[in-house]
Amino acid sequence: MHAEHAAGNLEEALGDTEPSVVLAAANSLLLLHDDVGYDTYYEVLTGEKRANKGLIKEQLDTLKDKKKMAELGFEQAIGFIPFAGIGYEAFKTVTKNDSSPLRAAAAKKLAQDPEPDAAEALLKAASDKNLAVRAAALEAIALRGDRSLLPKISAALDDDKDLVRFTAAACVAHLSGLAEKPGSSKAARP
Repeated sequence: MHAEHAAGNLEEALGDTEPSVVLAAANSLLLLHDDVGYDTYYEVLTGEKRANKGLIKEQLDTLKDKKKMAELGFEQAIGFIPFAGIGYEAFKTVTKNDSSPLRAAAAKKLAQDPEPDAAEALLKAASDKNLAVRAAALEAIALRGDRSLLPKISAALDDDKDLVRFTAAACVAHLSGLAEKPGSSKAARP
């Protein structure tokens, strides 16, 4: 709805005791171009608060509850997952009480987060134990367009899962291509 006058109410909703309300508010704030929404997604991905920001203790406890996170992941994150075939993968992880679908969605949301700690969180997530989180983090790194991250993701090219390897290769190709944009010294040669 792009109701910019609702930003104050949405920021208040970030303090709600129900995590699904907090996630909906964070997403809405990002749609309104309010970067405060990134703090919630950072916390979901890393399990840590940003300097004096983030969810209240009860919400963080809920987000550490694997069963509740799995339910939230199924309810909230499916629409945010960036790659095909995740529906079945999400179902498998929900049955294991795993929070990875929600964490993968959070990684995707952090792609445009301007804070430097978001890049570090994505790099760490690129080596997560869950393949959906790894792949989503790599896609988010590519979307950030930060070529300085290129050397730090090369290990993902040797991942044992095809999805992660292919996503890493696409990420490397994308970030490498950024260096060859028109106007760069390499592209300017005749």
